[in-house]
Amino acid sequence: MPHYTDIAIIGGGLAGSITAAMLGRAGIAAILVDPHAAYPPDFRIEKISGAEQIARFRRTGTADKALRDATLAAENWIARFGYVLDRAPVHQYGIDYHALVAAVREEIPDSVLRIVAKATAVTPGEDRQSVVLSTGETISARLVVLANGLNVGLRHQLGITRTITSPAHSISVGFDLEPVDRPAFSFPAMTYFQERASARVPYVTLFPIGDRMRANLFAYREVDDPWLRAVRRNPVETLDAALPGLRRITGDYAVVGDVKVRPADLVVNSGTRMPGVVLIGDAFCTTCPVTGTGSDKVFTDVERLCNVHIPRWLATDGMSEGKIAAFYDDPVKTACDAWSLQKAWQFREVSIGTSPYWLAQRWARFAVSLGRGLKHRLASTPLDAYSSSSSSSSSSSSRSSSSSSSSLSSST
Repeated sequence: MPHYTDIAIIGGGLAGSITAAMLGRAGIAAILVDPHAAYPPDFRIEKISGAEQIARFRRTGTADKALRDATLAAENWIARFGYVLDRAPVHQYGIDYHALVAAVREEIPDSVLRIVAKATAVTPGEDRQSVVLSTGETISARLVVLANGLNVGLRHQLGITRTITSPAHSISVGFDLEPVDRPAFSFPAMTYFQERASARVPYVTLFPIGDRMRANLFAYREVDDPWLRAVRRNPVETLDAALPGLRRITGDYAVVGDVKVRPADLVVNSGTRMPGVVLIGDAFCTTCPVTGTGSDKVFTDVERLCNVHIPRWLATDGMSEGKIAAFYDDPVKTACDAWSLQKAWQFREVSIGTSPYWLAQRWARFAVSLGRGLKHRLASTPLDAYSSSSSSSSSSSSRSSSSSSSSLSSST
């Protein structure tokens, strides 16, 4: 006998798990299908930051436990050329992706059936959809939500065409850092921006997850670039070469544990408008991790789908293509998608573009960061005290840099 439900959610990562939690809390019958009873470690979203991104997460109603489990950094240093430009107050939460998914899954009520299996086929229709699982079970649902990220099998089976608009648009590298010969780094979190466009490294962001200092390094490289082998085998030397001024602020450091490398294509799908099936998150279109907007897209997709469209769709019979189109045309969703895509291309150009315009853009951003830093310092410190502490800090920094040199040698 098939399982009968209103909503079948395929994929139990962040997008699918939030969807299951929101629908279950709203009293809507739903089934969540994912091959993993506990989501495995995966190098994906590791940081939630910025007032708007956190607000988007909170609008889903699933943020509280995840943010409690995450590590808060209330200040982020902005640095370039070996100097700290700003010590910006922030709300920035570091958390491993599998821990983030686990926290959201704890928000899913017991009324939502969870099936540990893989969906192998979906047959759409105007009224009900049929889902076949790897266990031999079937699901009959009014709506199928595809939240299975980059997995393409079901999309191919449904006739959805995947187009890579920018292969290896960016490369993400993740690893842990440890200070050498001292207990901790001096900064709570830091974004260190590129020193030269030719390095093709826009920035590295350093932020705490528990008692670890996590590094996310971003690059614009081809997947066969020897640089990728170098960063895996000799991450410290590669990082020093790309961002030579970083060590002036961090002091000596070591890379510990695995080095994870993840190329990111920009992908769009066509043929998604069909009865009874809706795609969300990366299953619909991807974004660039350099910009940090991927979680914005997930939170926006799921919030609009669960709070606005699914309740309207279930209020009347059928699940026509016209109903589904309302989600894809939602002005809040389309604005977020367009903003994310625009940032993906703009950040790439401002990082590696060689024209006078992009060079001017890089220096303008440097000046803005410098100005903000001065404003923050003047706002928090009396001028006389600031002059004294600045002189002392400069002297200390000079001594630290000299010591570091004798021993060895960017967030959106």
